[in-house]
Amino acid sequence: MSTPNPVVPALTPSQARLAALNRLKAKDRLTAATVPTGAAGSSRDGANAQRPGQGYVNKPVAGPSSSRNALAEQSQDKAGEPPLRRDPGLGKYFEYDLSKLHNSRGGFLTEDDLNGERIKSVIEVAREKQREKQLIREGEEPAIHPETSPRCKECKSLEIDHQFLKVFGTRVCKRCKEKFPEKYSLLTKTECKEDYLLTDPELKDEDLLPHLLRANPHASTYSNMMLFLREQVEKVALDKWGGEEGLDKEWERREAYKKRKREAKFEQGLRDLRKRTRNNLYQRRQEAEHVHHFEDVREEADEEGGTRSFQRCFGCGAEQQVEVW
Repeated sequence: MSTPNPVVPALTPSQARLAALNRLKAKDRLTAATVPTGAAGSSRDGANAQRPGQGYVNKPVAGPSSSRNALAEQSQDKAGEPPLRRDPGLGKYFEYDLSKLHNSRGGFLTEDDLNGERIKSVIEVAREKQREKQLIREGEEPAIHPETSPRCKECKSLEIDHQFLKVFGTRVCKRCKEKFPEKYSLLTKTECKEDYLLTDPELKDEDLLPHLLRANPHASTYSNMMLFLREQVEKVALDKWGGEEGLDKEWERREAYKKRKREAKFEQGLRDLRKRTRNNLYQRRQEAEHVHHFEDVREEADEEGGTRSFQRCFGCGAEQQVEVW
């Protein structure tokens, strides 16, 4: 008499998912155990063929993980670079050559901003700061050679100011700078804007007006001073306004406009003051007016045998007689 087969209960959905997951993990372990190290390049030339001294290599079962391994092995480019290696112990992890990756900035930042100007990197900003510090520092003066060294254009002296020559391109010695201040004195940015009516973009253009940077004497945290050569500033201003007469007319026009603005502001303040004064005077007059509030205080008999009633203001003490009907 044969023994009846035991009845196997049906798997629940969670048990079925767990069993499928265990099968996939077992296939991955079998694939990692059967494929030897360095077989990525030989698998394309017949990795499953019999080699001397070795037995047959089991062919891995096709599955999701094995297909990913095959794609990783086939990622070798034409230059003969090593393919992406997958570490079986780390799951879905591939080693990439980070030195060959390009920073696309996530697709949100571009090389040009809305105004068409290139975005400055941190290195460029640091270089600009270093350049400013170098311009602030006075460099060492080169040796003087009577034949090749430049001479002062005023007195033909060899002892020229090399800082003026380097920054402004002007050959002048220190004695001539003090002798001709109307040409070689230095002007601040504020003086250039107020006296010669130049704008900020013109003063920031180094090709048009080179400037010398100096530390701010008021505070070390303030921005560096921009010093300009008076001779160059006058030339640019006269070319802009059409000579001295045009510069004088523009200066007078601006001064008249400023005067009108000051007078209009003064008149408006005077009107506001009058209005406030008038309101305060009216308020004081209203407060000065007294309103009597009477109350009955006493009654007296008159000569005719009647009574007379008197009321007194409790504010000022004034009394008045009232008739009672």
